[in-house]
Amino acid sequence: MRWPELDYAAERGVYETLHAYLQVIGKLPTRTSPWVNHGWHAALRVVPRGFRTYVLPAGDEDYELLLDAVSGAVRLWSSDGRFAAFPLDGQTVARFAGQLEAALSDLGARVPLHGGPNEVEEAVPFATDDRPRAWDGTIAQRLHAAFRSVDRVFQEFRSGYLGKSSPSHLFWGSFDLAVTRFSGRTAPEHPGGFPNLPDRVTREAYSHEVISAGFWPGGGGIDEAAVYAYAYPSPKGLKDVDVKPRAARWHEGLGELVLTYADMRAAADPDAALMAFLESSYAGAAALLNWPEGLTVPKGPVGRPPEV
Repeated sequence: MRWPELDYAAERGVYETLHAYLQVIGKLPTRTSPWVNHGWHAALRVVPRGFRTYVLPAGDEDYELLLDAVSGAVRLWSSDGRFAAFPLDGQTVARFAGQLEAALSDLGARVPLHGGPNEVEEAVPFATDDRPRAWDGTIAQRLHAAFRSVDRVFQEFRSGYLGKSSPSHLFWGSFDLAVTRFSGRTAPEHPGGFPNLPDRVTREAYSHEVISAGFWPGGGGIDEAAVYAYAYPSPKGLKDVDVKPRAARWHEGLGELVLTYADMRAAADPDAALMAFLESSYAGAAALLNWPEGLTVPKGPVGRPPEV
């Protein structure tokens, strides 16, 4: 399924439930893995069936976890061949965390799941979050399909850059898929201030100049799914950049360039509309920030390296 319909207003409860479950899963790498620059080790990858962790080392074995949006289950594997799983049925976050901790323990991975979510206004600890949760497996599948479609274009966009670039990966705190390019120059200290996120994490993430693009299903100032682009530091004049396609615009509240998912999906070629947004927003921000020349190259052809 490519570019499924999303309806944030009608489906928000399911989106928030999926986000809450991914918050619990996302904390695992912060307890098992060395810190990688900008928190990349803790991000999740969008894969054909759902959202997957990087390898989680714990004791004598290594582990991998998948939230399987296709079948509606959490699946865990260990390097010694053991497997565990449990279904997604709209359980409370407290029950989900308990099931996950039990599954990990069954595989021999004793990884603590204490704490609570990040980058949300109300950070209820996982163990005590007994609030009712909405769930519909079909909605979860469609949302995953949207993330998967965006990720495919983000991966192609990433191939056209010679400088340091993040993978296309999902940050579970803010629940957005992002791909970020770096100029190689340091940036002014970030002021921080994100809810329930230590400022030291934010400042390390923004230690160097970035131009970033992302996709999230709604919330945080815009009540529909959208792709966005911004720069840090944000240059004067970014709101006047000639961003494409024509439906893209500057969002004053967010301080970012935005293309709604609905407008992208309605385009004759959604892939081309998204790529136009990514390339034009990057080009405009890079020019305003006077980024070094020669960082962009033709996007990588399939099966062979590009001509550089």
